Amino acid sequence: MAGRRYRTDTEGDEPTSGVPATAGRRGERSRTMREFLVEITTTVPEGTGQDEVDRRRAAEAVRAKELAAAGHLMRLWRPVGELRSIGVWQAANEEELHEKVLGTLPLRPWMTFTVTPLEPHPNDPGPTVGAA
Repeated sequence: MAGRRYRTDTEGDEPTSGVPATAGRRGERSRTMREFLVEITTTVPEGTGQDEVDRRRAAEAVRAKELAAAGHLMRLWRPVGELRSIGVWQAANEEELHEKVLGTLPLRPWMTFTVTPLEPHPNDPGPTVGAA
């Protein structure tokens, strides 16, 4: 396929098994998953106790680490001065993203999502070494 990058093995420049590379950094699974830009806004319902908020936020942090380890959560940012998140997520398709990834977040009942499916851009310079 024209315009796609391919992973190369460490001993030469031949593509390995013709599997398109992604910007992913985790394991073999990242080669077969699509990337999605996801904007997340979390609104805590009025009257929710601080203990409940704290419990869910702690559980959210644990789940985010699990999803990152599984190759679903690639990057996550918070715009300066805003109470929302922007992230790059991976899943086999958008249905899996909603049901088996985003749907498993402890804060999900309080979240709204804007999901944009992504595809490689022919001018993408690729991952930057040492990028934070």
